Amino acid sequence: MNDMLKTTPDFTIEEAQALLAQHFALDGSLQPLDSERDQNFKVNTGDGRCYILKIVNGAEPEIESDFQTALLKHAGENAGDLPVPHLQPTLSGENLATTTRRGIVHRLRLVTWVPGTPLAQSDRSDGALHSLGRMLGRFDASLKGFMHAGALRDLDWDIRNAGRSAGRLAYVADLQDRALLQRFLDRFDERVAPRLPMLRSAVIHNDANDWNVLIDEDDHDRISGIIDFGDALYAPVIAEVAIAAAYAGLDHPDPIGAAAAIANGYHAEYPLLEEEVDLLFDLIAMRLVTSVTISASRRAHTADNPYLAISERPAWALLRKLDAMNPRFSTAILRKACGFETVAGARAVASWIVGNRKSLLPLLDRPAAAYPAALVPYGDPAHPMTVSSAAGRPHDAQSVWEEQCRRAGVELGIGPWGEARTVYSGEMFVSRLVEETRRTRHLGLDLFMAAGTQVHTPLAATVASVEIEKDPLGYGCLIALRHEPDGCPPFLTLWGHLAHEAVSRLKAGDRLEAGALVGEMGAPEENGGWAPHLHLQISTDTSLAATDILGVGEERYLDVWAELFPDASTFAGIAPEFYDRSGRPHEDIIRQRKELLLPNLSISYEKPIKFVRGEGVWLIDDRGRAYLDCFNNVCHIGHAHPAVVDALARQAGTLNTNTRYLHDNIVAYAERLTATMPKELAVAAFANSGSEANSLALRLMRAHTGKENAVVLDWAYHGTTQELIDLSAYKFRRKGGKGQKPHVHVAAVPDSYHAPAAWPLEEHGRRFAENVAELIAAMRARGEAPGFFLAESVPSVAGQVFLPDGYLKEVYRMIREAGGVCIADEVQVGFGRVGSHWWAFETQGVVPDIVTMGKPIGNGHPLAAVVTTREIAASFDNGMEYFNTFGGNPVSCAVGLAVLDVIEGEDLRRNALDIGNHLLAAFRTMQERYEVIGDVRGLGLFLGIELVSDRRTRAPATEIARAVANGARQRGVLMGTEGPHDNVLKMRPPMIFSKRDADHLIAVLEETFEAVLARAG
Repeated sequence: MNDMLKTTPDFTIEEAQALLAQHFALDGSLQPLDSERDQNFKVNTGDGRCYILKIVNGAEPEIESDFQTALLKHAGENAGDLPVPHLQPTLSGENLATTTRRGIVHRLRLVTWVPGTPLAQSDRSDGALHSLGRMLGRFDASLKGFMHAGALRDLDWDIRNAGRSAGRLAYVADLQDRALLQRFLDRFDERVAPRLPMLRSAVIHNDANDWNVLIDEDDHDRISGIIDFGDALYAPVIAEVAIAAAYAGLDHPDPIGAAAAIANGYHAEYPLLEEEVDLLFDLIAMRLVTSVTISASRRAHTADNPYLAISERPAWALLRKLDAMNPRFSTAILRKACGFETVAGARAVASWIVGNRKSLLPLLDRPAAAYPAALVPYGDPAHPMTVSSAAGRPHDAQSVWEEQCRRAGVELGIGPWGEARTVYSGEMFVSRLVEETRRTRHLGLDLFMAAGTQVHTPLAATVASVEIEKDPLGYGCLIALRHEPDGCPPFLTLWGHLAHEAVSRLKAGDRLEAGALVGEMGAPEENGGWAPHLHLQISTDTSLAATDILGVGEERYLDVWAELFPDASTFAGIAPEFYDRSGRPHEDIIRQRKELLLPNLSISYEKPIKFVRGEGVWLIDDRGRAYLDCFNNVCHIGHAHPAVVDALARQAGTLNTNTRYLHDNIVAYAERLTATMPKELAVAAFANSGSEANSLALRLMRAHTGKENAVVLDWAYHGTTQELIDLSAYKFRRKGGKGQKPHVHVAAVPDSYHAPAAWPLEEHGRRFAENVAELIAAMRARGEAPGFFLAESVPSVAGQVFLPDGYLKEVYRMIREAGGVCIADEVQVGFGRVGSHWWAFETQGVVPDIVTMGKPIGNGHPLAAVVTTREIAASFDNGMEYFNTFGGNPVSCAVGLAVLDVIEGEDLRRNALDIGNHLLAAFRTMQERYEVIGDVRGLGLFLGIELVSDRRTRAPATEIARAVANGARQRGVLMGTEGPHDNVLKMRPPMIFSKRDADHLIAVLEETFEAVLARAG
């Protein structure tokens, strides 16, 4: 370069005008332009045309001039619309002319003037920088396939030669500045230089500094041209973006944002590769390192030259900014700008967590969504809790929060991801990315509970680090866990504001199984000075140290942080409905129900619940609280079971019609359903509800027997039609009922718990059956006979009553001998709920004449069935058509088949038996401690606990039963009360109920009994 400075042309304006006329036949005024080694003139002709005359440095090798000429020619021929200088031929038709001065040959080039204002003299808006990126991308794309020997030159400005800056460090006088440059050089040598040879290379402009980029004078968001191709060469493609970004970042309040805008525009025209973008931050820095070291070297060898120092001061300022940044965050921003994941695998991690959320164990003592929860008011800058926290008064903040929880019945406070907060008042929250900006957006999930609350990992992990962060308003005890689940990229979870006890208990490398203790929420004295809570955060970048993970981020880059540090709510078990509350207010729904619906349509609970979603064993209300569903036995295999949903959607999307047309599904389902029955029960019919099924059973009975007399059990319920209400003592004997009809004969409920004490247990079945014999005898005395006996195989509304051994055998024998048929109502207890058998009647060793099914048959889809013998079916075939518009339709049968598939495929009968036995054992243990528990009964997942005020008299403890059911509801578990006195706790959880679910139910019942009995005195 020093030699070239000795051969810099120094023609006068008059001499340059003469050359212009001689070689290009142009006459005009000339204006000198700044140049470091050549001589440039702006030419204005009299007819309004404008050019640039370049007189090339005499020391410039011809190959370089030829290269630039060939480059401009190629661009003109292949992208004539690009706003770059276009070659003007000499009078002889050549691209270059020559002249000699003092024995030095100079070449002359004339190109068109590109109008515009240098970007250096304009605000660099995001729009302008995006436009610059697009312009450079278009230009480089136009050079694809172009090559010239002159492009293969050796320049210090070649990004591949950035390491040469180490040889110029001696010219940097300040030791701190020299150390700063060394840090970038070390990174370059370690992680960039070895990868550069593998990157794509091409001919690029290589010097898109803000003086070589022109902006439209009328639209400052649009780049109007690119000039000065003197540094063009063959280099890595990504260098083009890095160089432009380095200059655009000078004196820019958000240099990485500026680089992102350029990269985004460039990528739109000339798609970048991930491995290129991953090096962009370092290449930006190394362009600046090259610039400041070259300037320092030249200052040592050259007299004062303002051009050389044109960007040195802002370059140093930018280097200091970049040095303070975490390169991983900057790279994440740049990757996001180009449409890539912020870090490889980030989206897969978020997807895996959502897809596997059901398998994650509770983070707290019970699932987080099961707690009554509320938002912590940190989003309100004026709230006393926020004010106290920002002022460093954590105990005051905690007092405010505790009082708010007490008034609202809240047990869990939630601080959401992405919330804007003013509590981050320390210097540590000043942005290193954007000038005069604070980090205010919360990037973790806060769970507020009492100090000492234990927190557990929902997923197996390895401890990555355990440390104490001592900064005020820092994390206190901070633990990082590394998770590597099958089918998912590794990710980290960060657990902050914990008690210090974990430091002596855990160390890096320890293995934690799912559900293992991570730590305890710390008090303010050890958690960084906050009201007690857990800061939980996910990092998809596993290379970050725990203290490098941003807990609070800039609003401008919230979309980047969302991918790098995704919301941990799903991981922690927070339902999305907690944040996204929609639909009508409860009060409006209640009012409109009263206005629009039958007034005797009841609502459960004094404070009604509005459920908006079901999933597995859980029901989620409109506030995001999850309730363990131990009551709604309609969703037999779990709410919204994907197999059922898929079967319904696929068939509904194909065809739904009625049984007058042929279809595979109805016969396939009838075949599968009857295969679960004793061989005598071989003919099926389909309906839409249990009530319809029971009504159809009565039609079958009448056609076969010609009789009407019914024998039913006391306190039974069989359906909602009038003829079924007349058979349901639970209805006709209560308020609004019309009493017992003459054809209805009610037998005593065969409840062994309330049997006379004198009866031997082994005789209960026969003794209770004697009551049925008496009813038959009374009918016979009037010259009548029973038409049928109808009973649930396990009376449910009567209080989960399990029939004594031999009862149905004796009753069925007597009914049949009297000419009647036996109907088993399996609407509530069928489909394997008892675990030991498919059907509860099988536990009595009997075969009914007719079986009715509903509720669980379709897992929430309206479907019901009747199965009977061929003999009864033949009697029903009396010439009158049986047709049910929707009964047996293809969609319903597809759903029914899916339910059977799941019961069999997931071995849910065995699960019901195993989990049921686990629950019964726990309930009986509770019975030993609580006198109020008179009886525990059940089989499989059909369970009852009868509460009494006196075990000797067995007087019902109705109020305590209601209090326990309501207390369980308050604790997030749904159960009912049944029996003539509403003193039996009724539990019928989905068949997929797990031991974990069962243990949660047990824990809630224990807690509830303690609380209720303590209040009762």
